[in-house]
Amino acid sequence: MPPPDSPLSRSSLRAHLLAARLAGVIATPRERSLQRYRMFAARDPRVLLGLEPECDWCFGDLLHLMGQRCGVSADPKHTSGQDVIDPDRTLVALDAFADRLAVAAAAGAPVLLGTGHPHRLLGFYASLAAALSAVGCGVLTPAQGRSVDIATRFGVRTYNLDYVRGVALMREPGARAPGSEPGVHTHSPLPLRIALAAAAEADGVLPALVIGDHGWVCGAGQMGIEAIGLADSDDPAPFVGEAEGRVSVAVPLDDTVRSDYYRPLTRYVLNRACLSQ
Repeated sequence: MPPPDSPLSRSSLRAHLLAARLAGVIATPRERSLQRYRMFAARDPRVLLGLEPECDWCFGDLLHLMGQRCGVSADPKHTSGQDVIDPDRTLVALDAFADRLAVAAAAGAPVLLGTGHPHRLLGFYASLAAALSAVGCGVLTPAQGRSVDIATRFGVRTYNLDYVRGVALMREPGARAPGSEPGVHTHSPLPLRIALAAAAEADGVLPALVIGDHGWVCGAGQMGIEAIGLADSDDPAPFVGEAEGRVSVAVPLDDTVRSDYYRPLTRYVLNRACLSQ
């Protein structure tokens, strides 16, 4: 990984994406991606992430779309092994992501950041929150501590909405001690909906931009709020949202690598958006 404070060129970031397996051959199994494309085609809410597709996306259409947006194989006969994300597609999307941050920063727009991958992506989003706050953007934290019932593979579980360094995440009840787990993994759009409802009820200030992943991005896009975020090759919903015009930017990359591997992406994005501190 490049030194933490070194300038990061586009070619250096591309090399890092491949070395860290953020792009190129990634850890996401091809079998899981294909299964989730079929689930999306069947409109299974577990993979819609809060999006209600306008078009009838069949499996073949999704496979073609994910080939275009991510660079995964569009061959339906390729059914096993690891997925491949094209690093050049990741770079193009990161540029667009940074450009949207720059627009929000220039306007001093209110923003909401949230993640369903706090173990991996909290640091990435927290750095964006700090940079946006420093230039006058309101980083919103509505519904702090609110309980949310979320369907999981283990049944319905109750989690609490929390904010860490300006980033929304879900926690197990009572898990707030120093050094405790940073949050739980979730795809649900319910936290986003509850946060927006609380913001509207409180002072009426809603985010002009939502930054995040999973249900935070798709849920916001479905509600007509501009959204940008990161998405793995087994999550077609953000890319469908982008194709249908409800998600502004979906950046294709592996969303489960080591958290420190995302730091070069942070530096690159903040530098392009002229938000480096």
